[in-house]
Amino acid sequence: MNCWTGRAVRLRAIIAEDWSQFHDNDQDTDSARSSDSIYFPRSEAGTRQWTEETAAKRASGDSIMLAIENLDGELVGCISAHSCDSRNGTFKYGVAIFRDHWRKGYASEAALLLLRYFFHELRYEKAVASVYGFNESSIGMQERLGFTLEGRLRSMIFTQGKRHDELVFGLLKSEFDDSHSLE
Repeated sequence: MNCWTGRAVRLRAIIAEDWSQFHDNDQDTDSARSSDSIYFPRSEAGTRQWTEETAAKRASGDSIMLAIENLDGELVGCISAHSCDSRNGTFKYGVAIFRDHWRKGYASEAALLLLRYFFHELRYEKAVASVYGFNESSIGMQERLGFTLEGRLRSMIFTQGKRHDELVFGLLKSEFDDSHSLE
């Protein structure tokens, strides 16, 4: 059994050959708006360079970005752990799934794999996820994973001519173990 593989996805390092899928995903502004921000258009060469640099990067402490692929080997998105504070046992995570692969459970399973690793291998105590207030799918996913809404940062996001809140969710290791011990 591999701790990076679930029933439907596996987490792996980003490789230089992933550039075209990331470039295609860059063209989906609605998806970008939901998980980060809409950036200026990037050339194919720019995406290749980003992917090569990302593939060559080593983890910075416990912070890392990983590719999510389905069990057929198709790249379906990425997941990251960042703002890792090993002294206090806290980290943040984010996940993005390419639009063609939405609603297949890939984001939830990738999150479970990452959370399990951080809680059971690296001894972290708490995970934090920030979600834009208009992203109902991500809010629902955090709740299904057992996260608790801990705060609302009012009027933090500006997109499509409107201001939106940023929601902060938290999950303790004990809550994760209570909810996901059999998975």
